[in-house]
Parts: sequence; structure tokens; C-alpha cells
Amino acid sequence: MAASRNRASVGLDFHYCPDISRSLNDCSDAGYDFAAISIAHPQHRREFMGGKASSKSNFTRSDLLLTSQDWGSLIVGKVSPWIQMDSDDLIIRRNSEQAFEQELQYANYLSLPAVMVSLRSSQCVNLARYLYHRLMTGFTNQIWVQLGMKALELDTGDVVSDALIPDDLTAADLDSWEWWNKLRTLCGSHKRLGLALIVPEDLPTDEEIERWLGEPIRCVVLATNVFLTNKKGYPVLSKPHQQLIQRLFRLDRQVMISGHSRHADKALAPYQQYLAYLYQTMPPLDPVASFAKGYEDYLQCPLQPLMDNLESQTYEIFEKDPVKYSEYQKAMYLAILDKVPEDEKDSKHIVLMVVGAGRGPLVKAALTAAQKADRKVNVYAIEKNPNAVVTLLHLKNELWGDSVTVVSCDMREWKAPEKADILVSELLGSFGDNELSPECLDGAQKFLRDDGVSIPQSYTSYLSPLQSSKLYNEVRQVREKDKHPEAHFETPYVVRLHSRRELADAQPLFTFHHPNKASVIDNNRYGSLKFTIKNNNCLLHGFAGYFETQLYKDVMLSIVPQTHSEGMFSWFPAFFPIRVSVAFLLAAARNQVANALLTITHLWFLRNRCISLATAQSRCISGDWLILRRCGTSGASPDHRPPTSTILMDVRILSVCDVQKH
Repeated sequence: MAASRNRASVGLDFHYCPDISRSLNDCSDAGYDFAAISIAHPQHRREFMGGKASSKSNFTRSDLLLTSQDWGSLIVGKVSPWIQMDSDDLIIRRNSEQAFEQELQYANYLSLPAVMVSLRSSQCVNLARYLYHRLMTGFTNQIWVQLGMKALELDTGDVVSDALIPDDLTAADLDSWEWWNKLRTLCGSHKRLGLALIVPEDLPTDEEIERWLGEPIRCVVLATNVFLTNKKGYPVLSKPHQQLIQRLFRLDRQVMISGHSRHADKALAPYQQYLAYLYQTMPPLDPVASFAKGYEDYLQCPLQPLMDNLESQTYEIFEKDPVKYSEYQKAMYLAILDKVPEDEKDSKHIVLMVVGAGRGPLVKAALTAAQKADRKVNVYAIEKNPNAVVTLLHLKNELWGDSVTVVSCDMREWKAPEKADILVSELLGSFGDNELSPECLDGAQKFLRDDGVSIPQSYTSYLSPLQSSKLYNEVRQVREKDKHPEAHFETPYVVRLHSRRELADAQPLFTFHHPNKASVIDNNRYGSLKFTIKNNNCLLHGFAGYFETQLYKDVMLSIVPQTHSEGMFSWFPAFFPIRVSVAFLLAAARNQVANALLTITHLWFLRNRCISLATAQSRCISGDWLILRRCGTSGASPDHRPPTSTILMDVRILSVCDVQKH
């Protein structure tokens, strides 16, 4: 049932299925990939109050009608619609509980890939209790919670008069996302709990759609009455619906058609054919998306090039970036022209040092820039990775000759024979400084002339609040031997953000300049940010980190969404999770619009350096990023871990303590 990368995965919702084998064959012949069928026969409504169900065990069809493989891959089970787990009527509720339990057990017996449960209101505490119990006690099926993008009262506002809708309805009554959030929270945000989201005829606002896209949508339900009819009598979707479905296809989401055919003599096959056409006609992926295909929402630990020697394939991947090295070359070209005037080009040589040369892409860019500028440049390539130095020496012998001097050494320990006019590096991480660029360049600037130029000249980290159930659950599931269970919430990750909603635009945080002319160099940082979250309820799961760098003059590189360098894929954003998601409930009553102000009052960037040249071989540099939320107290917990609370008063970010092990 997983969505294919080459075609859309489309299912068919059967409201009535007298012959499951025949229905499944019809479904397959029409091009559909799976079917949603009631677990219990619609005519067998059971009564449990007298003990066992009155209809005995014959409440549904036999499992022998299909093979185990078909049950386990082609059928989504639907819980009976008459079940009301949170009914105020005691008899109805208890009867529903036993029927619900019976159907879930049978779905588990059949090994169905998913069970679909309808959520009709914010009254879902008992439903959540049962689902959580089953999810935690060996129930292996996925749970698809079926509900609309818009609550009934909002979706039918043009039909139902205001007089029929109580004025004291809360946001939870009017906002179907709030229903889902309540259920999901009570179920502990379990990884097997997802959404079967019903798309309405009238789409909600863009902000509401963005909020849904940050949720674990497993399937999108399209009723046949959502489709329009084209001139040839075939079903089509409106432009906004097309754009939404194609965005969901990009997220590898499945689609389910529900309802009878509303196009004469066309049956249901044209609906699948149209969705397949939408999938095939999606705009091609941009270079960044093409490069990141398969890495969406995949947590990666940031590279630590000072502690680890990178592999050849890692270098190869980043060397494919079509933007980064062309911009570096442009910056070096401008810097070379500024250093050597036209009237001195035949007599003046300048020194350009590439620190952290890797396999040589910046060296190649420097030589090309010098040739284009028609200036004489002596290039030093300094690299600590002895394996990459082998590649540099081969390039020197075969291509570069005496124009390049290869140095196998840590840049902070090298004794330069002469001072550099231009110092070039690519030590930036996803958050700008998180690969220890400030420390490395501060150590290397000792062999830069007083009027020398550093490329990059400066870089700024950015932060934005993020909602992503997918990433939050991924972090929750990480377990590592000999580490505290919550240690992974104190770790930064590099991730291609995909299923997420950014709650506010990214804001600048910390800035570093090179060369650093301060008499006493101090890379500790402190800052304060305020974000305005608008219009609808949401969850804060963490923060997205970005950076922007000024290479030279007006030559810039950026991964900040608002200013992203088009086509550049060398850096994915950083992700800083928080342990307990924070709910922002902005609208308290019907038609009320409100904003929330998220204030991050204390952000520290602490770097404790302990460098010993005598113990360079045993050096180990590691980083620890701690995000914690306080509620007016600063005491430590018994295990010496910072306290957490359910109220966000201020957020402190303690970042990157460089630990040197002797």
C-alpha cells in the first residue's frame, strides 16, 4: 500500500460490499491499488448488553474469501459508523466499546495494514483511551483517523443559519484540527496513528492547509462530489484542488476515492485515471528536491569534519552542488581584482590559502578565478584528512603543478611560511557555526595579512518555530545504548524538512565576522527573539535552523527560506527538537481571530575551548544543544537534568560546548 515513486497510489472506498472478492477484482480492474471495506457486515449491528453479541460470531465475512497476502496489502478496514465511543448514553457507549474491541481484534487477526476510525467531534477521550491501549498492547495495524479538513459547522456555514449554531462554541468545537490534536495528544503521538483527511469542496485557508501538511497524513479522501465535469464529461478537479493534491503527492501521500460515480456511463475508473494523470504531470523537481529525494524528514547527525575524516563519497556528493562553488569562484574573482590593480598585474603576486581544501573544489575555483582575472596567484591547499591529501597530491602532479602547494596539516597548527592575502574556507554548517567555523578561522587568521580578506567575511544563523509531528515522532523513537532516553531531544539534527509547517518566518540570531579584529576573541553569544504566530491553533515541536553568509561584498549564499540560493543543495536545515510539544490555542470562540507571541527570552551560545597542541592526536570535539522550557524555576532534577514543564515561559538554547578530551 505504500505510495510508489513512479505512480500515484489510489484506493477506493466501498460503502457497501456484498461480495468482497468481486469488489476487489472490480477495484483492481479500474486501476485502484487498495480498497477500504467495513470490518463488520453493515447488516450485523451487534448488541452486547445481555452478554455476548446477539449475532454470535457471524458479525462479518470469513477470512477464507481472500488470501492472507491480499488481506495484508489490499484492504483497509473501516470501523462501523454507528459506534459512538464517547456517547453520553451509558448503554450506547458500553455497547460501542465492545463492538469496537471486537472489530479491532478481527482487523488484527486479518493483519490488515490499516484500520480507519471516524472522528466526528472533540468528544474523543474514551476513543483515545481505547486506541492508546490497543496501540501499546501488541496491536500492529496502523490507525487512520478519518476527519475533515474543516469541521461540520464551518463547512456548512452557507447552509446552516447562525441562529442554529451556539455562540459559546469553543475552538475545539469548531476546529477539526483541534479534535485531531486532542486525540493525538491523548494517544501519546503514537507513530502508528495517522490521518485519513477528507478534502472538502470549499478548501480552507492557505494557513489551515499548511497546518494540516505538518501532520502525519497517511491518506487523503476525495469524495466524488468534489470533482467537476469537463467538456468531454470526465471528472476533473478545480485548480486549487489540483495544487493541493499534487503537493500531497510530493509528500508521498495516498488518495482514496469515496462515493458513487457522478459522471454518467463512466463508472469509477476515470477518477483513478485522472489522479494518475495529475501525478504524472506534476512539475519537475528543482535541483534541491531532486538531490534530496529519499532523504525527506530523515534525521542526520551534523558532520564533524574536525573530529572525523570524511569519506570520499561525502566529498563527491557536495562537489556536485552547481551553485556553491560558482559563487565562491565569483567571490574569489572579485577579491583578487581588489588585491591586484590592473597596473600591477604583471609584477605582483598574491597568496591565496584554502583551509579545509577537501578534494580540491575550492582550489579549482581559485585557479579558475585567477585565470579569469588575469592575475598571478600562489595557492596553498591545507587539509588535515590524510586520505583527501592523496587526491590533492594527484591533482597537483597531473593538473596544477607548482601553482599549488599542498599542506597536510590541521589549519590551527600549521606554521605558514608566508602570510596570505586571501583566506578561503567552506567550514559552514547548517546553522552557520555548528561545524566550529569560528574556532577554526580564528585559529587560522594568524597567517592572514593585516589587510587580508577572509572568504566568507561573515555568516548569520537564523531560527524559526516549527510544527512537524513526523520529525517529533522520529526523535522520540531514537534510542541509543548508554544514553538517557531524552538525550536525543538535546541534540541538533540535519534534515531535509518535508512534512512540516513553519509557524513564523525565520529571524536572525547569531553573527560571526572574519577576520575577527577583537583584542580578545570571544565566540560566546546571547540573544532574544520574538515570533508572532497568527490565526489558528498549532503545536510547537521544535525550531528550524538556517544560515546566511556573505562571501565577499555582495556575493551571498543562503539556506534561509526567504532568501534561499536557488539550486544550492549543499546544506539541509538544522532541527532543534523540544521534549514536550507546546500547544498554541489562539481562537477561543467562533469567528475569533487571534495571534500568539512566542518569546524566546534567553538564547545562549556557549563555547568552552580547551586546546592543547601537545595532545592533538587525542582531541575530540563534540557539541551539545539543549533546548529547555522553564516555568519560573531553575532547579535541577534528581538526575541533574534541567526541569521541563507544560507551559512555555521562555526557551533557552544552550549551544555547542566544545569538549577537548586529553
